[in-house]
Amino acid sequence: MAKKYKINISFNAQKDLEYVFFYIAEDSINNAKKFILDLEEKIYSLETMPERFALLPENIFFGSNYRQIIHKKYRVIYKISNNSVCIMRVVHGAQLLDL
Repeated sequence: MAKKYKINISFNAQKDLEYVFFYIAEDSINNAKKFILDLEEKIYSLETMPERFALLPENIFFGSNYRQIIHKKYRVIYKISNNSVCIMRVVHGAQLLDL
């Protein structure tokens, strides 16, 4: 049986998700709901095998081992620690990363 990880979503990541939802909802509430549901499905899939997603290219500068999920134009930045996965940020791919 695969190891299960606990998913923790930081305050900043929660705010990022809200921002993305309201930004998309300006054009379509249905698209916003679908986008966030799809994104949350990917996030919670990290309960198993969170190492399967790529390391962050910025790790060279941060001296870290952060990983990312790419979902359409957005990146979910997370780190693995022991038995948990911490979702740190959800940012637009064109946005500079600020952890």
